Amino acid sequence: MTILHPRSLQAAVCQTYAHAATMQQQRSASSDSCELVTCQRSGLGCGDPTILADLQAGEVVLDLGSGAGFDCLVAAHSVGCSGRVIGIDLTPEMVSLAHKNAVASGVLTVSFLRGEIERLPLRDEAFDVVISNCVINLCPDKTGVLAEAYRVLRPGGRLAVSDIVALLPLPDEIVDDLAMYVGCVAGAAPADELTTALHKVGFDSVRVVIREESRSLIGSWAPGKGLERFIASADIVARKP
Repeated sequence: MTILHPRSLQAAVCQTYAHAATMQQQRSASSDSCELVTCQRSGLGCGDPTILADLQAGEVVLDLGSGAGFDCLVAAHSVGCSGRVIGIDLTPEMVSLAHKNAVASGVLTVSFLRGEIERLPLRDEAFDVVISNCVINLCPDKTGVLAEAYRVLRPGGRLAVSDIVALLPLPDEIVDDLAMYVGCVAGAAPADELTTALHKVGFDSVRVVIREESRSLIGSWAPGKGLERFIASADIVARKP
């Protein structure tokens, strides 16, 4: 089994999603409609963290790996004009696309930043809720991501994540496939490892629920490889004491 350096993995993720954002902007340039990118991480099988979070009016929300901004726009509707939503993404192209989508949608309570979710450029205890949709699996340092989420949450704050988790050890041919990594497959961590990491960084009320219905859809990502035997989508929630 070959293990790539974390920076190499990050560069591959950045390149892949930057290309996706650029292609989407090119397709949208000739259209008057606001067509949102729903890359694999935010549309196919992961779930809806905005529902998991049970967002309330006036809350301040952070989206880790906000992509084209779809979940941020949904969250903004939930928290209303008295709330605020910030999305952070690794790629400048996605940040630009998300900003354009927000402007086109007329949403004024959303902003987007470029940054690494393992090292958030945000102050301590600034958010009521942290959400993420199929992004943490793309990060080699998952405990670091969860620790940062904990840091920026206010006491009593909530974490709500939809992501891909491993059900069984992944075969070497999947782990060694860079396309499988950037496609939200090879970086999936076992549910028990995520549970342990959440408790380690300080969260309580941790719950990880496998979404069995996601497995048939995940199987269609790479027909014939049997991905549905190894990974599934999960709803992950936790609370900062």
